[in-house]
Amino acid sequence: MKRWASSTLLGVGRRQQIVRAVLAVALVGGLLWALPVRRPGQEGGHHAAHGPDLDPFERAGVSELREGHRTPALRLRRLDGGVTALDEHRERLVVVNFWATWCEPCTAEMPTLEALWRQYRARGLVVLGVSVDRGAPRALLEPYVARLGLSFPILLDADLSASRAWRVTGLPATFVVRPGGEAVGMARGAREWHSAEMRALLERYLPVPRGATGSPGRPERGPGESEGGVAPLA
Repeated sequence: MKRWASSTLLGVGRRQQIVRAVLAVALVGGLLWALPVRRPGQEGGHHAAHGPDLDPFERAGVSELREGHRTPALRLRRLDGGVTALDEHRERLVVVNFWATWCEPCTAEMPTLEALWRQYRARGLVVLGVSVDRGAPRALLEPYVARLGLSFPILLDADLSASRAWRVTGLPATFVVRPGGEAVGMARGAREWHSAEMRALLERYLPVPRGATGSPGRPERGPGESEGGVAPLA
C-alpha cells in the first residue's frame, strides 16, 4: 500500500513539474513576443520613406548612424611612408577599418575589403585600414600586408589614440563615411564587404556616377597614384 502511494505521489510530482515547465516556456515566449523589435523602415533614418521591405543597411549588416554624425579627426602615418588624413578625402566615400594582425575576424574580412577597393576606387571610394598593433611593428605588419595582397592605404595607430577617439571597443570596427565627412554607418565584427548587399548600400553614396570615369574592377594604379596611395580627384 505504501509502495503504491509512493509511486502515485511520484507520478503527481512529475506531472506538476511538466505543467510548470510548460507554463514557464509559455511565459518566456510571451515576454519575448512582447519585446519591441526594430523592423525595416521603422524609427526614422535615411531609408524610412522607402517602405518596410527596403532597408539596405540591415541587408548589409551595417548599423545606420543618425544623420549629422560627425566623425573624429583622423591623421596617421602610413605603412608605406608619409601621412594620410581623413580630411584629404572629403569628396570621396571612405570606409575606415580598424584592425590588428592578431585579430582572426579582421584577417577573414581583409580580402573582401581589397576586392571592394579594387572595384570602386575609380568611382570615388577609399578604404583606409587602420592598424592598432601597438608600436606599429613593421616586421609584423609588412609580411601580413604582403601575404594578403593588400593595396589600400594602411595607417598606423601605434599608440591607439585614434582608436580611443573613434571609441573602438572591439575589432574589427568599420565606419562608412559619406562624401562631406558624415559617418552614416558602422559595423562591429567581420563583414562580407564585397557582397551584393554591401555594394548596393555603398553605391548610394559614391560621388561619381556609374560609367562617368574609369571602369569598375580595374586593379592597376592610376596616374600619380603610389603603391597603397590614392590618386587625386580630377
